[in-house]
Formats: sequence, C-alpha cells, structure tokens
Amino acid sequence: MSFVTLDAVSAATPDGRILFDNLNLSIGAERIGLVGRNGVGKSTLLALTAGLRPPLAGTVARAGTVATLDQTPDLSPGARLVDLLGVGSDWDRLARIERGESDEADLSDADWDLPARLDQALADVGLSGLDPERSARALSGGQATRAGLARLLIARPDVLLLDEPTNNLDAEAREIVGRVLTRWRGGAVVVSHDRSLLRGMDRIVELSSLGARSYGGGWDLYAERKALEAEAAQRDLDHAEREVRRVAREAQVARERKERRDAAGRRFADRGGTPKIVLGMMAERAQNSGAREGKLADKLATQASEAKASAEARVERARPLGFDLPSSGLPEGRGVLAFDEVAFAWPNGAPVIEGLSFRIAGPERVAVSGPNGAGKTTLIRLATGDLTPTAGEVKLSVPVALLDQRAALLDDDETILENFRRLNAKASVNDAHAALARFLFRNTAAHQVAGTLSGGERLRAALACVLCAAVPPQLLILDEPTNHLDLASIEAVEAALSGYDGALLVVSHDTDFLAGIGVDRTIALKPRDGVKDVR
Repeated sequence: MSFVTLDAVSAATPDGRILFDNLNLSIGAERIGLVGRNGVGKSTLLALTAGLRPPLAGTVARAGTVATLDQTPDLSPGARLVDLLGVGSDWDRLARIERGESDEADLSDADWDLPARLDQALADVGLSGLDPERSARALSGGQATRAGLARLLIARPDVLLLDEPTNNLDAEAREIVGRVLTRWRGGAVVVSHDRSLLRGMDRIVELSSLGARSYGGGWDLYAERKALEAEAAQRDLDHAEREVRRVAREAQVARERKERRDAAGRRFADRGGTPKIVLGMMAERAQNSGAREGKLADKLATQASEAKASAEARVERARPLGFDLPSSGLPEGRGVLAFDEVAFAWPNGAPVIEGLSFRIAGPERVAVSGPNGAGKTTLIRLATGDLTPTAGEVKLSVPVALLDQRAALLDDDETILENFRRLNAKASVNDAHAALARFLFRNTAAHQVAGTLSGGERLRAALACVLCAAVPPQLLILDEPTNHLDLASIEAVEAALSGYDGALLVVSHDTDFLAGIGVDRTIALKPRDGVKDVR
C-alpha cells in the first residue's frame, strides 16, 4: 500500500527555475533515503509530500497521515517540553483532572494513555527522566531535535519526513535517530548526507533535474551501483569516441575514392571519342552517387557525434567532483601543536577543559570527538590562539588556518575572486585566477558572489583562499566541515584531504568522513558536570 503517490510532479524555484520535472514516486511502509546535490529540490520534494506547497504540475495523492520533523521548534518564553511534544493541552487536561479541577469536557476528552506514550517516546529518543514541564529553552539543540522526534512517535503518522535530522547532533544523538528509524514500521523519507544513517534505508532515491531514480538497498549498495554506472558511462564514452574516429576515417576514405573516380572520369572525357550525351549521363551518375555518399557520411557523422555528446553527458553526471590541494611543505616529525596540562575556564566559571595534554608532529591527522558541550570548540580556539589557557601551555609551531562549518572567513557580498585577493593581498589577478582554477573555479566561475554558493562550493572557495596563500598553512583545523555539504561535495573534500600533506585537526561527528581522510588518532573529550562549551 502506498501512503503517498506523486504522479508526473514538477516543481520550480520562486524565480521560475525548474527543479525537477515529471517525477513519479510512491511511498509505502519503507524507509527511503533521499539524496542529490544541494539545490536540486530535496526539501521542496518533502514540502510537496507534506502538502505544504502545491506542485507546478502533476498530482500528490495521500492515503495516510504525514508529519514532518520540526527544525525550528517553539522556544518562546513559557514553552515547555510537553509543548514541543505537541500534547501540551492534553497534558494540562490530565493535570486538571488530577488536581480535581476538571469539568465534564475534560473527563470526556481525556487521553488517559498519554503519560505512558509520552514516557515511551522520551525513552526511545534518549530523553528519559526529563520533566515534561521543563522549559523548552533549557533544552540543548540536540535535545530539542530529539524532542521533535518524540513528538512524531507520539503522533504516530503513517509517514515521517525528516530533513537532515542528524545535522549538528553528536555521535550519541545520531545513533538514537538511527535506532528510531530502524524500529519505525510506517513510511519514512529521510533527506541526509549522513552515510551511516543512509545505510539503514530500504532504498535510496536519487533526485535530479530529470526526476527521481530509485536504488534498492541502503547507502553501500547505492554507492556500488553508482560506481558501476560510472564505469559503464566511461566505457560508452570510449566506444563513442572510437566510433567518431572510425566514421571520420571512412568518410575520408570515401572522399579520396570519389576524387580518384572523378579524376579518372575527367581523363576518360579528355581522350575524346565518347558522345557528349554519354559523358553527361556518366557525370550525372557520378554526381548523384557522390551526393548519396556525402549525405550518408554526414548522417553517420551526426549520429556518432550525438552518441558521443550523450555519453559525455552521462560521464559528467557520473563523474565525482575532484580537486587537489597544494603542498604545505610540512616535513615529517616537525612539531606542529602541543598542549601541556592545559585548562580553560570562563571568568567565575568551572573549567571547560582541564589537564589536557597532546602533541601533533608532522602530517598527522587527528580528530577531536565528544558530545556537544564537551569543549571541542574551546580546544580549537585555544589551538589557534583565539583563547588563552587559564593553566598550562599551548605551543603552535607552524602556520595555521581554521575553517568552520560556514567558512566565515568569506565575505558574502564579495565574489570568490575578491575574497581571494582580500585574503591574499599580494596576489595578482592572474595568480588569483590560477589558484581558484585549481579548485574548479575557472574563468567566470571565480566571479560568483560568495553568498550565492552552495555549501560544497563555499568550502572549496575557503580552502583555495587559505591553502594558496603566499605562506600556506601547515596545520589545517576543520570544525564540522561536512554539516552543510551534499554527499558529492563530501566525497570530493574527502578525496582532496586524503592527499593533503599537512597536519589536520578535525572536529566532526561524521565517522565515515573521518575514516575517508585517514584520521590517525582521536582526542576524546568528556563534558564536565554542569559545564558547557561556549560557541
């Protein structure tokens, strides 16, 4: 049974740009991972499915209830956890009954099973023990997201719609989201770049301007199929290029054969003795034959060229984005960063970090892990010199660059080229264009305004600005770099960083990303009681 059916659906941006056309998709009791490049319309497709906006064309039929994970919960003054769960009025009704202040309507409308369902939902999302009357503002961002999931579990819709549910969540919260989806028996559509979460899907639907294409199984099977498609597309392109060359050779041979026939005909006519009418008939036959051969050659050449163009387009769609990072010149064994019994506390506050010691030497790749609030951002700010330790010593021995998840070093109102030249004042226009071309911003692409870039483009532009400096950094610090990237961009950044010869210090909850860049070791931070990291 299909809870939602999208038939020949089209959608466009407010300015009229078509996102996708003639899309067909049925959603039943299954978990669907929805993937595609940023800007292709994944969030729009969820909105169409939920009935939050109409399609440009086509129909969306719903035979069941649909609910969306709220990414902007109500945190206004007075809002409670029970309000985030969507059952505030029902909870208050039971409270009035318990206090003996109810009326006949309260008794008639009471949801007697609510406390048990609420407790179970909170347990399922790892929020057991929280007071339902707790202020919503007292919840962390991760707790608010989990409360949103609990709200869906209490409501029990036929279809869940989740848009990047693990963004900004720590490893524990990500695992909880995965467990909730594993136990869910209804339908679910999950937009995510979290490959660990996508592995648990029943199928992957890839969205593009051409519509939706479905792949059975989770992420690993999808990635395997995509790799095979890329290989097949390259084989088809190789074959098409050989065909173009073969047709061109045969056309050349045909032209040379015709030229020899024409030359022989002229010599025959020059010898004389042949009636003019016969020569005319011979010339006409030769002309007609040449015209037929020419048309056939042109047709074959056109077909071969069209096949080649089609094959090139398939290869372009299948080819992963790729770019290389310039050398940092960091030698093996060179001291990079050292923390010696470091502590940090805000004025009149308890220590956020205490007694932390570690060293990075040479092109090591080190991850910083820990739940939200454990001090990861404080560690980064200490490493860059933005904060001074309250105890111990931090020694930074090489040039460093920090890229946060939004690449804040870029000015949104400037073009990529202008940003590069502002951050690298001695670079000429030609030098800047050459550096940006290395990061796939060629020619006019370098004149894109930074504020219009996708997450992946923005990170590439920031990497170009810092790594192509006159004195390139030998330590690159990345703070949740994959949070706003699509999967293609994540894989491109992974491939580039895996070949980087400098040191890396990376804060990320994305275990696939950390494995992809070849992390050597991990610094695990634990939250101190009552103390939160300040971002």
